Amino acid sequence: MDENPTTGKPQGASLDFLGFTFRYDRSRPEWGRHRYLNVVPSKKALARERAKLREMTSAQQNGVPIPQLIGELNRNLRGWGNYFRYSYPRHAFNQINRYVQWRRWKHLRRRSQRPYRPPKGTTVYAQMKQLGLIAL
Repeated sequence: MDENPTTGKPQGASLDFLGFTFRYDRSRPEWGRHRYLNVVPSKKALARERAKLREMTSAQQNGVPIPQLIGELNRNLRGWGNYFRYSYPRHAFNQINRYVQWRRWKHLRRRSQRPYRPPKGTTVYAQMKQLGLIAL
């Protein structure tokens, strides 16, 4: 049995189908006592997306220009996000956003003997946003 991420209590059986995990969870006590169908991206779907992002930002991709890399990342993230938008994806989207930021930073630092530094007065996040990298 897994734990409910909001309450930390054990939850019932779940079904993984087409990248989603379907399970009945109890609502929070302050919202009344009832059960609802919780649909979230499955752990396997999150792992596959992280593997795809890892491949897209690997050391073999160091020669790809940054705008092209961001375009490919955006296309992948937009498609994955649109597919899983049906469910309750907030936690999964936050995990993917943090992973993309970490991989992007790691990729930029490894591109040259002189590690990447953003221009003075700006952050890496602001510069990537200016280049068009989307967040889920």
